[in-house]
Amino acid sequence: MVGITIQENENVDRAIRRFKKKYERSGVLKEVKRRSYFTKPSVEKRLKKIKAVRRAYRQRMEEQM
Repeated sequence: MVGITIQENENVDRAIRRFKKKYERSGVLKEVKRRSYFTKPSVEKRLKKIKAVRRAYRQRMEEQM
C-alpha cells in the first residue's frame, strides 16, 4: 500500500505530486497490468529470450560507437 503523510502547511498539489512519484516508483500499476491477463510460461520464456537478444544487440552497437 502506497501512502504519504502530509506535512503542516504543505500545499495539496505538492502532496499529490509526491504521492504520484511514490506510486510510479513502487511499480503498483505495472504489477496490476502484468496480472490482468495470463501468459503461458512458454510465451514468457520466448519474450524473455527476445528481450535479452535485443539488449545484447543494443549493447554491442553502443560499444562500436
